[in-house]
Amino acid sequence: MSALTVSQDSDQNWDDLVRYWEEMEWPEGSKVEIIEGIITASPAPAFRHNVIAARIQRRLYSVIPEEWGIFQTLAIAVPSRLGMLIPDLVVAPVPEQPESDSHIPAALAELVVEVTSKSNAGHDRVSKPAAYATAGIPLYLLVDRWAPGGPTATLYGEPKGDVYRVRKAVKFGDPVELPEPFGLTLDTGGFPVD
Repeated sequence: MSALTVSQDSDQNWDDLVRYWEEMEWPEGSKVEIIEGIITASPAPAFRHNVIAARIQRRLYSVIPEEWGIFQTLAIAVPSRLGMLIPDLVVAPVPEQPESDSHIPAALAELVVEVTSKSNAGHDRVSKPAAYATAGIPLYLLVDRWAPGGPTATLYGEPKGDVYRVRKAVKFGDPVELPEPFGLTLDTGGFPVD
């Protein structure tokens, strides 16, 4: 696949890139994102990947307000980082009048969750957290099935600029606590390991 890139100094180029992303016919089942100005396509997540996302989603539904949603295929826009990202889970208030049918501003999100895939774990570890922090998303949970020392879950918070502070890092099997507004302990022991 060829990559389409855009320079960082032009709002018009960003608008053109988003329009191309929205209007192009991409391979069915693929996840197509704009990461640092480059359109990237990855295959649909594997079964174990989806099991982890579903288990987290199920737990989150027990603690979020009625007017919030948990979305698995919703794109969030971070124009300042040239990003149109599709986290595995986005927890956000449901906007009454969304600006777009294809995405929401990343700043609306209260929590994003990424479960790494072997082929694109680097994006989840580096590019995406920088974009999420820049957007001011309060919490980022990275479930890294492919971490070099074994599977881990890391909760990031307190974004400043394009950097998060690590709030908690655990190996699979240990709990990770999501602070308010969630007030939830996730048991990573039930996450499948490849």
